[in-house]
Amino acid sequence: MSVNKETINTHPDLDILSEGAAVLRNEADGLETLAGTLNGDFTRAVEIMLNLDGRVAVTGMGKSGHVARKVAATLASTGTPAYFIHPAEASHGDLGMISPRDAVIAYSNSGETVEMTSILTFCARHHIPVIGVTKNPASFLARQSAVPLILPDIPEACPIGCAPTTSTTMMMALGDAIALCLLRAKGFTPEDFHQYHPGGRLGRKLLTVRDIMHVGDEVPLVTPERLMGDVLLTITGKSFGSTGVIDAEGRLIGVITDGDLRRHMKPDFLLLTAGDIMTKNPVTIGPDILALQALGLMQKRAITTIFVVEDGSQPVGILHIHDCLRAGLE
Repeated sequence: MSVNKETINTHPDLDILSEGAAVLRNEADGLETLAGTLNGDFTRAVEIMLNLDGRVAVTGMGKSGHVARKVAATLASTGTPAYFIHPAEASHGDLGMISPRDAVIAYSNSGETVEMTSILTFCARHHIPVIGVTKNPASFLARQSAVPLILPDIPEACPIGCAPTTSTTMMMALGDAIALCLLRAKGFTPEDFHQYHPGGRLGRKLLTVRDIMHVGDEVPLVTPERLMGDVLLTITGKSFGSTGVIDAEGRLIGVITDGDLRRHMKPDFLLLTAGDIMTKNPVTIGPDILALQALGLMQKRAITTIFVVEDGSQPVGILHIHDCLRAGLE
C-alpha cells in the first residue's frame, strides 16, 4: 500500500533518529547496570536449575508473559527442559503442569501481579523453588521466592514512563544469561543444539555427513581384481558415477570415476581390472564433520561424490553433492 507523505503528521520538533537512538541507549544502559548487580543470588538460581530432576516452569503476565514465553523457549532449545505456564490459567487447572521436581521462574516488574498468586502459593505448599524476577525487593513475589533476582530500579525508555521497555529488555537478557550459563555448565555442544533444531536454516547448517550420507548396500564398492565389465555394472547400478576400490581387509585404496573410465578407454578396456585404472589415495571425509564442510570440499576439488571413512580407511558411506543440495545446503 502506498503512503501519502502529506497525510503523515509528525511533531515538527521531533528528531526521529535521535529519539530512536536515545531509546536504544537507555535500554543498553539498563543492561549495563543489570550486569553490575549480578551477585550470589544469580549463581544460586543457576545452580537450582542445574540440579533439577524436572523442568523449569516460566511464568509472567502481560508483557512479562511474552518475555517468559521466549525465555522458556530459549531454555528448552539449549538443553534445559522448560515450558511456559500462564498465571491466569494456572488457577483453572494448569497448576497440574507443575511437578514437585520442577522449579519456577516468575517474572513481574511490580512483584504484585495478582494472577500469579495461585502459582506462588502452590509452589510454597509443595516446596517448589521459585526464582522471582522483579524490580520490587519488598514485593509478594520477592518474599515468596527462594531466590529473588532484583532488577535495577531505573526508568523505562518510554518517554511517558508507561510502556514496559527497559524493564522487559532486562528481563529477557537475564533469562538469556541464565540459559547460557546452564548451557556452558552442561557442556552443551553444537551437535546437541542440532538435535533440538533439525528444521530451518540453522538446522541445515548443523547437519553432519552422517545425517545425509548413503550407507550399506547403497555404497558402490569393488575389489582390485574385478574386470571392467563388473566395474561398469557396479557404477551404473549404484548411480553415483563412481565406485570405491577396497582391499581384502575392506580398506578403501582407490576410487574409479567416470573420468577414469574415459581416460582408459581403448580396445582392451574390458580386459583391465579395477586396480589398473583406479585413482589411489582418494579424498575422503569422516562421518561427523558438518555436511556444509563436505560440500565446500567437493566444490573446491570439483568432485561430485566423496567416500566417508572411519578408522582411517574403512568406508562407511558415500556422499553425493546432490545430497547436500537436497538438504538445503549452499
